[in-house]
Amino acid sequence: MKFDWTQGALAEGLRLYQQGEFFAAHETWESVWLESQQPEKMFLQGLIQVTAAFHHLQSNNPLGTALLLKAALARLERYPANFGGISVDVLCDDIRAWLQALDAGTPTLQLRSARIGVDLSS
Repeated sequence: MKFDWTQGALAEGLRLYQQGEFFAAHETWESVWLESQQPEKMFLQGLIQVTAAFHHLQSNNPLGTALLLKAALARLERYPANFGGISVDVLCDDIRAWLQALDAGTPTLQLRSARIGVDLSS
């Protein structure tokens, strides 16, 4: 499966994620995940867990946020630096920073969500 972040459900989910509409992004990407095969399926599951984590954060559930970010990181770290047009290294670095901030009790309102950077040239 080749990811196309310029149209369809992947593009819509990315747009929603970037606008902070994490639950809607989760639902949109889940429709693609259901039809996917490995290794894309587990990768999408990691992205979906990131969106679910930030939805929990919006609901003031830092424990749920941390648990989902840890699960996402465990999945996403298995992939190369760039996979499916996504900068996995940047995303994983952001997830680690979020986990440190949550562990330290840092006020999360000042932090941005993890970057899901898309390289449209691939």
